[in-house]
Amino acid sequence: MRALITGVTGFVGSHLAEFLLENTDWEIYGMLRWRSPLDNIEHLLQSPRLHYIYADLKDESSLRKAILDSNPDYVFHLAAQSYPLTSFTAPCDTLDTNVQGTARLLEAIREYQRERQAAKYMRIHVCSSSEVYGRVPADMTPITEECRFHPASPYAISKVGTDLLGQYYAQAYGMNIQVTRMFTHTGPRRGDVFAESSFAKQIAMIEERQIDPVIKHGNLESLRTIADVRDAVRAYYMLLTVNPQPGAVYNIGGAHTCTVKQILHTLFKLSEHKVRMFFEPDASRMRPLDADLQIPNCTKFIDHTGWSPKITFQQTMIDLLNYWRERVKKHAHLTR
Repeated sequence: MRALITGVTGFVGSHLAEFLLENTDWEIYGMLRWRSPLDNIEHLLQSPRLHYIYADLKDESSLRKAILDSNPDYVFHLAAQSYPLTSFTAPCDTLDTNVQGTARLLEAIREYQRERQAAKYMRIHVCSSSEVYGRVPADMTPITEECRFHPASPYAISKVGTDLLGQYYAQAYGMNIQVTRMFTHTGPRRGDVFAESSFAKQIAMIEERQIDPVIKHGNLESLRTIADVRDAVRAYYMLLTVNPQPGAVYNIGGAHTCTVKQILHTLFKLSEHKVRMFFEPDASRMRPLDADLQIPNCTKFIDHTGWSPKITFQQTMIDLLNYWRERVKKHAHLTR
């Protein structure tokens, strides 16, 4: 069996590659751009089963070649402009990468399958996001897959397009595509543009006395349901291997719901720094509009696959903080 992971150097892509190498005998093809940093997969570079393909979601010919060269049985489409806050300053790039990029990829797969009459064999995961739900009224939580879309950022709007494209190609062309709407997932390698990872990074820098004992933050009142990225990639594997249903859409998320403020306080309590820390609002970390009640109903996916989260919230926070402690010690000149 052969699997193609788009965005293999990213946070989730690197963990998925790691999971598949440890739990299957598949040949893994990781799609990355020529300029993608390799930090997240540095420990995997010597694996004889992990092969690298240079391609870009903005370049149709490179995507066609990636499909041809990998000839995959499974496709995990994770590549994206994945930072909601960044999307406010780069909305057009976000839409091009996430919407048109997904269309280019699915069209390349469709053409490849049509030429080889192999549509029923390739199983495809299109990664949408819980951000498509946006600002959900309290009486509509926990959020089911039937909840209407109310995206609260250009990123969320782009994921609405990604989501609908996955469903369209499944329905129109009989492609075996499943769409996931993953809620907040974090852990080691999480980008520092996300709140909890930024908190962990700042705490690690304070512990090393690289910055003053001040943690800058954005909106602390948003409610999030947290999953560990390692549980998330196990869910993605089960999505395509446990009786996959073409055109199905699933919510996936953790079991621990809390505010961003509670996440900050949890990380703060884990700190080895004994001097008082201060919390300081930072306007640059505030979204113009925020998705604030992210509480999922994952019954549909759990009933279908038997998946459930295994890693506790506390362990995820410990591992995230330890990841940043190692990074900070290794790189003395990180910025806040």
